Amino acid sequence: MPVTSTFRVWSSWRARTKAASVSEPLVRLRGVQRRFGQVHALTGADLDLFAGEVHGVLGANGAGKSTLFNVLGGLLAPDGGTIHVDGVPVSLASPRDAWALRIGLVHQHFTLVPALSVRENLALGTRGRSLDEIGQAVEATMDRTGLRVPLDATVASIGVGDRQRTEILKTLLRDPTVLVLDEPTAVLTPEEVSGLFQLLRDLAGEGRAVALVAHKLDEVLAVSDRLTVLREGRTVLAAHRNDVSARGLVVAMVGDGIADEMALGVHVDAPTGAGAGAAAASRPEVETDPEARQVVAQLSGVCGERLENVTLDVRAGEVLGVAGVEGNGQHELALVLSGRRPPAMGRAEVPDEVAYIPQDRRTEGLVSEFDLTENIALGLARLDRFGSGWLMPWDAMGEEAERIRTRFQVAAPSTATLASALSGGNQQRVIIGRELALGAPMLVAENPTRGLDVAAAAYVHGELERLAAEGVAIVLISTDLDEVLGLAERVVVMSRGHVIDVPADERTRAGVGALMLSGGGEVA
Repeated sequence: MPVTSTFRVWSSWRARTKAASVSEPLVRLRGVQRRFGQVHALTGADLDLFAGEVHGVLGANGAGKSTLFNVLGGLLAPDGGTIHVDGVPVSLASPRDAWALRIGLVHQHFTLVPALSVRENLALGTRGRSLDEIGQAVEATMDRTGLRVPLDATVASIGVGDRQRTEILKTLLRDPTVLVLDEPTAVLTPEEVSGLFQLLRDLAGEGRAVALVAHKLDEVLAVSDRLTVLREGRTVLAAHRNDVSARGLVVAMVGDGIADEMALGVHVDAPTGAGAGAAAASRPEVETDPEARQVVAQLSGVCGERLENVTLDVRAGEVLGVAGVEGNGQHELALVLSGRRPPAMGRAEVPDEVAYIPQDRRTEGLVSEFDLTENIALGLARLDRFGSGWLMPWDAMGEEAERIRTRFQVAAPSTATLASALSGGNQQRVIIGRELALGAPMLVAENPTRGLDVAAAAYVHGELERLAAEGVAIVLISTDLDEVLGLAERVVVMSRGHVIDVPADERTRAGVGALMLSGGGEVA
């Protein structure tokens, strides 16, 4: 799009933003199509974004949500369809074109430069400002949003929560008129989510158009004025918030036959018939006295990066929930428990084989340019059932990959599909399926349902309960307090590197939240 045309659209837009009529959207997408080889990510998607509104966008994993907004952000060229901004047809050939129209994206998968500091990443793209001006703007934005980040730390050294906060701050610093946030709450604390939603309402009140992609329906329903649902790459519902119900949204997302309770996050049978409700109902007899169960893993006086004198037992058949404000040692605890990192001091006794669902699926869980079979082989090739020869048994590995693809409903045409062609939620399904196939005596899971739709999240919860019922020790590390409290038999809080036991009578959002912030209590 020529620069003069871009400037004309932007100037007109900025002049009319606050007076814009809700009858005319700031952004209109019609019939958008996009293919990735054999994968048809978008098959005719429509979307209207209005000034002064927060617009919730929903859909099952692989429905095309991220792809649609990558088209709007100039990251992907559509194979068909049209884009209008303030009534003017535009062609967005690059992110620069989108930013010229003040369209800003907070991506689901981080776009930060790992080797640079957080401060340097925030400065990228803010041309025309001195370092002092950028510093002042960063401080003002952090104060306004409540999203604090370690400015002088390198991105490579911080956790996914700090990276998510940095992504949000980086986009806000550029003062977008259209703000799109793709799964921004997955690794934020409840207090940060509440503050972010108030910020979104404030930004919409200034005349901006805000689009929010999320899987937690209670969050979307709480903040949105309008809602759009995508299914298999096509828009199947567009309505005002007051005209839809939670059940209606779930039916639009994944089909009928799913209870209202699933839409609200309560554990019920997943569509495959193997959900948490079924697992709980059929749970076999297990040792009722937790202290009598076999200790599967034991940490004694463990110290190391962000870990201070951690002593902890993990027992067979339990789901141990680990909560805490990110950066207090949860990730380091996961690495030690999974055998990925030895402690600097103390003793760590863990099983030879530990299944591990990492916090960052793209850098720690998958090789993006490997196909599904190759990514499955990364985790399972060492198992005895695949032989001990020098040659990889690709036929057997392909059959296992197909079993995982089918069982976990990975939206991919075949096991030859590259991991990079999958949506974030479907990448997570591949990792979970691979790790559960290990048959290990212990599973360490960091935010295992991050990016999963309601049906897939319920299915994963059911699998965790099933494994615990079979005697597997589960360590669930999650920023979602509801997930921890709903699944865990025992709960601990990580605070400043210490593990703090949560008494049974304090296992509530308020009780756990208070321990997370205060760091009080006894070491477990």
